[in-house]
Amino acid sequence: MNLDCGLRTRSCRVIQDTSMAVAASDLEEDDDGLRQSCWANMPQELLREVLIRIESSENKWPSRKDVVGCATVCRSWREIMKEIVKRPEISGMLTFPISVKQPGPRESLLQCFIKRKRSTQTYLLYLNLTQALADDGKFLLAARKFRRPTCTDYIISLHADDMSKGSSRYIGKLRSNFLGTKFIVYDGLPPHDGAKMTKSRSTKFMGSTQVSPRVPAGSYPVAHISYELNMLGSRGPRRMQCIMDPIPSSAIEPGGVAPTQTEFPLSSGESFPSIPFFRSRSSCTEKSGPGNQRDEPLVLKNKSPRWHEQLQCWCLNFQGRVTVASVKNFQLVATPPSGQSGPQYEKVILQFGKVGKDVFTMDYRYPISAFQAFAICLSSFDTKIACE
Repeated sequence: MNLDCGLRTRSCRVIQDTSMAVAASDLEEDDDGLRQSCWANMPQELLREVLIRIESSENKWPSRKDVVGCATVCRSWREIMKEIVKRPEISGMLTFPISVKQPGPRESLLQCFIKRKRSTQTYLLYLNLTQALADDGKFLLAARKFRRPTCTDYIISLHADDMSKGSSRYIGKLRSNFLGTKFIVYDGLPPHDGAKMTKSRSTKFMGSTQVSPRVPAGSYPVAHISYELNMLGSRGPRRMQCIMDPIPSSAIEPGGVAPTQTEFPLSSGESFPSIPFFRSRSSCTEKSGPGNQRDEPLVLKNKSPRWHEQLQCWCLNFQGRVTVASVKNFQLVATPPSGQSGPQYEKVILQFGKVGKDVFTMDYRYPISAFQAFAICLSSFDTKIACE
């Protein structure tokens, strides 16, 4: 094989191929060539018009992969795609990996589903591609359960085969107490300006040499989940409450704003990744409001079901998205501050329910993200002897 020819014609493949030993200087030359490729020299007006048409026509997966592909051509294409592709709260679509850390659509529930693999204690989150309860789906996130002597951890990753906290694919975790009644959701990145990182063994590990020092991965608490104890064994579904630490309670009001992460950090060895994470030198998040003054955090509670006399069971209206009765099923709505009421407190922000032996639907909306919704749903899988 002519190695020189291969390097010239498929520089991107060479950069991604870890089996081939390429010197750092060669990578820099390849990256420079990519930035100065002929595609970067197209007239900006023509280029923008072409990319706008591609983005508007490829509005569903799997054809949406063409939008991702356009952002990997060169830096100028990527910058234009950053401006064209709207966030999930506006477009209602998940396009790039950073979308799973951004709030969902304001006007409707984004439909997803979770597949559980009992043998490996792994949970896979997919985006629904059709109206079917569980189709092939577009993979979004993966989580794996790790039992500890005094707690249980669920490591959440962007890659189903890479569950290490030392990986660049690690984005957060869920940790429970010994009884499985209280959980904390940790984000690997600061959810907003001024967020404080929790000191723990995991943060020490994240700061070790196994992680690039350019990746500010850590443990930032973004949600506290608690399940009410049921010591008397009364009938009914579990009662839960979620305190969304970085999200102000005003986020559900008309015009309210939730913190929005806009980029993943650049890890070493990724001079120009195949998937655009939209990195820049600016802040990782947008401020949550004027003057960055945040009010009380948003509190979510499970919507009270009604007892169906004919069916002899507790019922919630999942709009056909749940088909199997289970104690794990729930709908979460915002808890109104004392003395307040309104339709925004009746809207379901997150719903989760069973449709098969190991398949569950997960639908969410603004102001929480797919990552936060996934972590909350993972808490429902954990055994809760004192809550049943």
